[in-house]
Amino acid sequence: MRYDIRFSGSGGQGIITAGILLAQAAAIKGGKNAVQSQSYGPEARGGASKAEVIISDDEINYPKIVSPDIVISLTQEAYNKYTVDLKDDAVVIVDAAMVHEYDNIKHKVYNVPVITAVSEELGSSVSANIAILGTVNEICSIVKHEWLLDVIINNFPAKSSENNRKAYNIGIELAKKALGE
Repeated sequence: MRYDIRFSGSGGQGIITAGILLAQAAAIKGGKNAVQSQSYGPEARGGASKAEVIISDDEINYPKIVSPDIVISLTQEAYNKYTVDLKDDAVVIVDAAMVHEYDNIKHKVYNVPVITAVSEELGSSVSANIAILGTVNEICSIVKHEWLLDVIINNFPAKSSENNRKAYNIGIELAKKALGE
């Protein structure tokens, strides 16, 4: 088992945090080998950024992703910049409100309205990164949901745990809807 996962979006959307949380869930809760790396432009907030996570049963000899299995893009700029090297059978998850131009001939694209759904349900898009974790984990079955949710709850102040739980479940429901289409 090996997953090469690339989260991409705009600086400030929490995609690096999402990558860290997924890697922690896989390594700490799941006993897998996991490596997380990150990259963002000099503008940090607003510029394209990415977090990459490799999760494997085997030893990870190289900590960078050459061709991802799974790509999550929360902005058009990030999609354009970080989907150039996909495997032919890659799973791509894009935010429906932010990514409108994509090539879905070689890979399966799940177009989910994460930012809109979280904003409508919770009054702010701050937890969209938590929702996208629910989405990608439901679609790709990377780790057990309870492991990832436990890591999320334990990495934030107690006052945000209910919002994060709701956001994660919003992501799961969006994934179920996308899988049914």
